[in-house]
Amino acid sequence: MIHKRTLLMLLVFAIILISCNRNNKSEEVEVNVIDVASKQYGILFDSIQSRKNNKFYIPRSIKNGNIKYAQAYDWTSGFYAGSLWYLYKLSGDIKWKNRALDYTTRLDSVKYYTGNHDIGFMMETSFGNAIKDKASAKYDSVIVESAKSLVTRFRPKAGIIQSWNANEKWDCPVIIDNMMNLELLFHATKISGDSTYYNVAIKHADVTLENHFREDYSSYHVIDYNTETGEVIGKSTHQGLSDDSDWSRGQTWGLYGYTTTYRETKNIIYLEQAIKIANFIKTHPKLPEDQVPLWDFDAEMSPETPRDASSAAITASALLELSGYVNTDLSKTYIDWAKQILNSLKSAPYLAEVGTNKGFILKHSVGTLPNNVEVDVPLNYADYYFLEALYRLQNLETRKY
Repeated sequence: MIHKRTLLMLLVFAIILISCNRNNKSEEVEVNVIDVASKQYGILFDSIQSRKNNKFYIPRSIKNGNIKYAQAYDWTSGFYAGSLWYLYKLSGDIKWKNRALDYTTRLDSVKYYTGNHDIGFMMETSFGNAIKDKASAKYDSVIVESAKSLVTRFRPKAGIIQSWNANEKWDCPVIIDNMMNLELLFHATKISGDSTYYNVAIKHADVTLENHFREDYSSYHVIDYNTETGEVIGKSTHQGLSDDSDWSRGQTWGLYGYTTTYRETKNIIYLEQAIKIANFIKTHPKLPEDQVPLWDFDAEMSPETPRDASSAAITASALLELSGYVNTDLSKTYIDWAKQILNSLKSAPYLAEVGTNKGFILKHSVGTLPNNVEVDVPLNYADYYFLEALYRLQNLETRKY
């Protein structure tokens, strides 16, 4: 007969063994995802080398079965370099760092770009990540010069950074996406000590908070301003279902943008706004069970309605940062929710099988459905925020953002 103490020891051993197996399985899943991402981007990298001296050399999406390329002044130009930086951080493989440096430094001339507001996207995802990796101190000047370019679009009487130039539809359009460019301004103030950039960012965030959001904390896509009076001329959309609809990626830009703004200011108003936006998304009756939203929350909920994996990836990444600024219970809610999103994106039908999808990692994203541009395709920014979310999940204890 087995002694009671022996039975107890065997039971404890079994529990430990089960726990270890579970942990190993969890780690194995994560390693496999990084392995898939690395293999996919290896394929993508090899396929674009012949275009390195071409004006259009940055992989953006797929069109008509072929890779769709962008040039340096496209708003998505920094995401490919950014993904290479995150692959390096996630895998530790030095080849990704070397490739990231190559595609980052190719964007150096973008620091003078004043054609629209997107320079924040372009330079923080590329040079910003290079600085985080301490790749070179000389990149500090690139960030500051880029911020100088961005503030040329600040309209002081209206208190906003103009997104696009005036056209037949809008006088001074500002889109919710613009919240994502404020990180560049905060970064420039940290480097230079010049509060001009910081103050512009704060003013833009405040005016956006006042005018872009509805009572339920959903946001309009485009607000048109009178630059002399600051009056709101109109509220509409460019990429959503309708002027009054809740374009899903627009909601996530707001969530991410106000989370970042809280990080840089510690102003509780921005934290509260991020929490309210997160709650709007989480409790929306049309949010699918797998947490990957329809391209617009007001679109018909049917199997034929395109999903937007890019929106899901942005949400997951934002939630993982936001979880560090809230109480314990809410933090757990956000982490669990982010994990649920990532588990969906790490599985079929969203995660591409190795050798497919032209080397992109995620499938089923939507760019601009009303104009039939990039519908149900991979997008380089979906991959970027997916990898960023994986990195943030891996570093929850140290909170590396």
